[in-house]
Amino acid sequence: MSPALGEVLFGDPFAVMNTVGLVAFALVGSAKAIREKFDLFGITVVGLSMAFVGGVTRDILVNRVPLALQSSIEISLGLLGVGLAVGLSIMLDSPDEHLVSVLADAVGLAAFATTGATVATDAGVSAFGVVAVATINAAGGGAFADILLDRSPFILFEDFYASCAALGGSAYWLVITAGGADSVASAACAVVTVGIRLAAINYGWGLPEAQILGLAREKGDDR
Repeated sequence: MSPALGEVLFGDPFAVMNTVGLVAFALVGSAKAIREKFDLFGITVVGLSMAFVGGVTRDILVNRVPLALQSSIEISLGLLGVGLAVGLSIMLDSPDEHLVSVLADAVGLAAFATTGATVATDAGVSAFGVVAVATINAAGGGAFADILLDRSPFILFEDFYASCAALGGSAYWLVITAGGADSVASAACAVVTVGIRLAAINYGWGLPEAQILGLAREKGDDR
């Protein structure tokens, strides 16, 4: 049975974070497709893929029917994000680079890291499982959207992105392990993820490449 709209929008921490993540990531994915000049169908496919692929993968990993297939409200929230992106494209030349999209991406990352950690914890997986599922839930949709856009997933070679979700998932597990309430753990995960992501954007953080490490070693050998 589909959950009531009020429960989805104002219910437990999982429901709230899931709602935020779906709208935010559908907006971001659609904005990317708009920049690539996809038609409305393509925009919708990319937007919904970014919103749902991570969550569907999460649910498969914990052996349950994907939530996206259980509720029509889920799809409606994704379509809302698509509509917002189309609206932004009418007013802006590059909606995917606008502050609204950047913030939506960071918020969506935090929201889905939290839902992933929540579901993994409820499934009774290990600490590694909690962090892994949180990261997959948060970054999986964006990686798949990049494939649809015919480019390598940027989380594999650019920016400090998936790592933020991993740190957020770790924060969730630490709070739960310490005996904290789910609401507190969810807040910790969301704050850590979005805070580190925004800091990474502001300061240009990124993980080192193997070539850079090799160059540093060569410089050391020359001394």
